[in-house]
Amino acid sequence: MIRFEGVSVTYDGAPGPTVSGVDFEVPEGELVLLVGPSGVGKSTVLGAVSGLVPHFTGGTLRGRVTVAGRDTRTHKPRELADVVGTVGQDPLSHFVTDTVEDELAYGMESLGLAPDVMRRRVEETLDLLGLADLRDRPIATLSGGQQQRVAIGSVLTPHPRLLVLDEPTSALDPAAAEEVLAVLQRLVHDLGTTVLMAEHRLERVIQYADRVVLLPRPGAAPVLGAPAEVMAVSPVCPPVVDLGRLADWSPLPLTVRDARRRAAPLRERLERRAATAQGTAPAAPPPPVPRPAPLTRWRPRRRPAPATAPPAHAADVRSLAVRRGRVQALRHVDLTVDAGETVALMGRNGAGKSTLLGALAGLVEPAAGSVRAGDAVPHRTPPRDLVRRVGLVPQEPRDLLYADTVAAECAAADEDAGASPGTCRALVSDLLPGVTDDIHPRDLSEGQRLTLALAVVLTARPPLLLLDEPTRGLDYAAKARLVAVVRGLAAEGHAVVLATHDVELAAELAHRVVLLADGEVIADGPTADVVVSSPSFAPQVTKILAPQRWLTVSQVRRALGSCSAPHPGTAS
Repeated sequence: MIRFEGVSVTYDGAPGPTVSGVDFEVPEGELVLLVGPSGVGKSTVLGAVSGLVPHFTGGTLRGRVTVAGRDTRTHKPRELADVVGTVGQDPLSHFVTDTVEDELAYGMESLGLAPDVMRRRVEETLDLLGLADLRDRPIATLSGGQQQRVAIGSVLTPHPRLLVLDEPTSALDPAAAEEVLAVLQRLVHDLGTTVLMAEHRLERVIQYADRVVLLPRPGAAPVLGAPAEVMAVSPVCPPVVDLGRLADWSPLPLTVRDARRRAAPLRERLERRAATAQGTAPAAPPPPVPRPAPLTRWRPRRRPAPATAPPAHAADVRSLAVRRGRVQALRHVDLTVDAGETVALMGRNGAGKSTLLGALAGLVEPAAGSVRAGDAVPHRTPPRDLVRRVGLVPQEPRDLLYADTVAAECAAADEDAGASPGTCRALVSDLLPGVTDDIHPRDLSEGQRLTLALAVVLTARPPLLLLDEPTRGLDYAAKARLVAVVRGLAAEGHAVVLATHDVELAAELAHRVVLLADGEVIADGPTADVVVSSPSFAPQVTKILAPQRWLTVSQVRRALGSCSAPHPGTAS
């Protein structure tokens, strides 16, 4: 179905090829996963399949890429549209129409399909992706994750023979991601559809892959093989594989189920270490965590008032309600965040996480209730003053990036923040090693652009930092650098609130987890207490080592007293 023959791609002005020596074949009816660190050229490889590279992006493509026998150098994207369906990292750039149902039908209209066929396929896709309740909604009013599902649905309706997906689950909550991946697996197994997918959240997708193509570093030739074989040498891997490396399991497990079958000796070692450290006999396993009450009835208890007046909170939200058109986005939300505290907002797509961040950043005016950031009311504070109090890194980094080069972005950030020259550039060097001053932000990968936006916001050193899906497009090494930066900020007294679907990030970083559903807070407590009891939001290590309450591989590594360093690029 897809054949790469000695392919290299060099963009105009680049010192060398972005990808080189790409030579592999994807048979019909397989799901092939493209992996590698941020910036190695995964999006370029996907673009070469759809014809966007070089017809849309420019640059020079050497070698040959054929899709269903068509050479992509001589066939433009529109001449491949009946065969290839493509969803990029940015769903907003994908949309042509205004409403969900119209967007699902647009691709079929372009191909001239009959109205009755179009209607049937729209209904099927609405049901497959859980979009039926959103069919009449304007796309602009949807959450980022809902937009991602619409973008995927719009390429499914024409029934292409090949799907090319770039980070398809990056903006989806765990349950929605599982639904989308189940649909893709059904298309591969039942209809013989070929899927080529790039994804950084390998813990979600590795078990579905027939084969893996690894791009180990920029310009390096790819490594192709079975998932377990490639993961054994990959610089990026999910926690289940990282734990398998630590425990010296062979072959490496790819799923929680496989890992649990081998985990009994590891659980015993951890119990013995804990018992030795405490000088007692091994304790009995902790009792199972009781199931929470139904979400629609349960309310978190308010914390009792302290005997003495506490210091001012970094963020204080009281009985907040927000409406967005006909949608009640938030209702009766109470939240406090103290200096030095990191809080993860989690919940389904559309639960109100981004709206809550927008209210804290002054972008959304409350319909009822109050919002304070320190001693400021965000939506009433002038932006020039607010930037030194609250910093928001949105899901779409392009909203913050306007200059033509990285150097110009950094200079503007220093000036806006009143920081000494070079402050932002130093942050970029820490977070994005190897990125040069003269590169245009649009030529960075999605994850690199997001990290540049983070550096721009951090330049002002705001006491309250808000991050909306901060790991979209980030590999495990880049995520580890982000974790180190956020931990350093928290240690200096900055408060951090992050909205995320990345359960591994929350387990690694957050002091507290706040769960939202339908615009309401349904749980608020220490990270372990909230995620261990949740099948959807529990990290892989928790699922593998239950009933013991471990969250991350780094915790297990420290408990075992392992002297071995983590594998380069893995989550720690």
